[in-house]
Amino acid sequence: MIIFIQLLQMDNSLISLFLPDGILDYFDITDYERTDSHLKTYDKRLTIFLTEKKVIPKQYKELTYKASGFMEPRLIEDYPIRNMLVSLSIKRRRWDVTVDNQVMKISRDWNTIISQGTRISTEFAAFLKELN
Repeated sequence: MIIFIQLLQMDNSLISLFLPDGILDYFDITDYERTDSHLKTYDKRLTIFLTEKKVIPKQYKELTYKASGFMEPRLIEDYPIRNMLVSLSIKRRRWDVTVDNQVMKISRDWNTIISQGTRISTEFAAFLKELN
């Protein structure tokens, strides 16, 4: 696994072809796991663990802020790869931002990654919509 992570750190261009567009701009791959899916259609499941980078969203960059930990990871379904179901375990950051002497908890808007009201990537949702 260490070799896998080192390869990813050297060049994310190949792995980015298999992930939602632009996700590696905001998240680092921290691990992966292959397990049995226990489903008839796919034997295996690949779970890719992503942790949000420590970069504040642009609209808050000029304000006083500090990192405030992480939210619980969310599991998002994405395109199957090589007869494996693919899940993205996304761990997002929280930030404390001071606005008008009041501290607000904020996080990055993830509607660009996740289709609203679902637990699937926006690209996968668009693909499924086209099938109908």
